Amino acid sequence: MRALVAILLGSLALLPKTPASAAQAYVAIIIDDIGNNLASGQRAISLPLPLTYAMLPHSPFAAPLAHMANQQGKEVMLHMPMANLGDVPLGPGALTVGQSRSEFIAAIDAAINQIPFVRGINNHMGSQLTQQPQQMNWLMTEIKFRHLYFVDSRTTPMTVASTLAKERRVRSSSRDVFLDNEQSFEGIDAAFKTLLTKAKRRGTAIGIGHPYPTTLDYLVQINTELEARHITLIPVSALIARQQQLLSLTRNDQKPAIAEPPPVVVDAPS
Repeated sequence: MRALVAILLGSLALLPKTPASAAQAYVAIIIDDIGNNLASGQRAISLPLPLTYAMLPHSPFAAPLAHMANQQGKEVMLHMPMANLGDVPLGPGALTVGQSRSEFIAAIDAAINQIPFVRGINNHMGSQLTQQPQQMNWLMTEIKFRHLYFVDSRTTPMTVASTLAKERRVRSSSRDVFLDNEQSFEGIDAAFKTLLTKAKRRGTAIGIGHPYPTTLDYLVQINTELEARHITLIPVSALIARQQQLLSLTRNDQKPAIAEPPPVVVDAPS
């Protein structure tokens, strides 16, 4: 019997090991700017994918679309307008540099009250505000108090948002790739492949897209490539939990994930 066990163990040792390239990785995709157009929002939420939907506060269809997303088991975020350096109109209820702390918090309260089922916040524009340590500290205090998470859309290379979120121990992450800065099938495909490459290299990655027709057309067919590359699409909250797990392994002297800053697009639609 012992001889048979030894033979079996020896045979198992000779089997090829799973290559590193086949290791499981994870991506999350946020669809920003939901709420101004009912039809595009409905189409985005109806995609048979565990996407995360970032709703614009004070937009006419944010609340019903948030209800629709929740009914389908999808995750909802607040896409919070923040002051930018390009004088792009912010719309109602934005966070600005000139607000007092009480005005700043009131704007966050009003935005969250507009949208049910909010699990986290990311910035809409924000190339000016995300550079401001004081305002970002105010924001992270509110996010932590409400048990939400934060994703830095990285609309400026000078952002301090993600750094301050980590210092305040807020559950947080940063955008890795904008999927549709170039609104063509070829451009989105190239960006999506970049997202997957980052995920395979580091274990996780976050992409941000928008409810453009071409983007939604492209996303319909991504499952095949995800499966082929052993990558799982998950909501943002689950991806942040996975990133925290990987960080814990790194601190315990496991093999660290390779980190690299994502390219920054100043005040791209976010």
